[in-house]
Amino acid sequence: MRILIGSMALVGLAACQTTVPDSGAGVGFKNYNQYQTEKAARDAALAGQAIPPATAISGESSASSAEALAAEAEAALLRTQANSGAAQVQTNANAPVPQTVSGAAGISSENDFNAVGAQRSIESDAALIAANKQQYKVVEPTALPQRSGSGGPNIVAYALNTSNAPGTQVYSRPGLNKQARFQKNCSKYPSSDKAQEEFLSRGGPQNDRLGLDPDGDGFACSWDPRPFRKVNG
Repeated sequence: MRILIGSMALVGLAACQTTVPDSGAGVGFKNYNQYQTEKAARDAALAGQAIPPATAISGESSASSAEALAAEAEAALLRTQANSGAAQVQTNANAPVPQTVSGAAGISSENDFNAVGAQRSIESDAALIAANKQQYKVVEPTALPQRSGSGGPNIVAYALNTSNAPGTQVYSRPGLNKQARFQKNCSKYPSSDKAQEEFLSRGGPQNDRLGLDPDGDGFACSWDPRPFRKVNG
């Protein structure tokens, strides 16, 4: 009785199991014919062609289809190169064959000592130098131009004719309030050069009517002759 009940239980469990159909696609793949169709469509899309209809591809026609797609892809590449904007190289079957240059001495024969020596000599170079000298134009020195202007005192010439240092008294300067007068009158000139010119034009250095040289050194408003002496020396 127990054996009969166990056998009936096993038969019931077997009836509950689901049968897995055999698709023939293999593990991890779809139907092979469908795979070939999708691959051909992808290759055609990469080559820029229209996608073929999803029809079953037999094993015999798959090889010819792959060759046709490869040929079409190569043709598409050629069309792309033709439309790239680069000019096509036109060949002429009747064009002469380029000649090969051999034994060239260089761009210029001056790089070849033997070639230059054959074309020129020491005598010819000497004649060329003499001919060039004939074209030289010697410019003779002329006198310096005369200064134009009012012809007033020349402070440069005056500086070169003096030898005493600034502050060393050479001329007598009597009077009162000489320092105050000096400061007031010197402030009227934009520079000590202008003050020295005015000083010389008014009787200086012997006389100082404007009070520009209170120490009697012959230099108005602290004018310094040493830079001019240094240039001349």
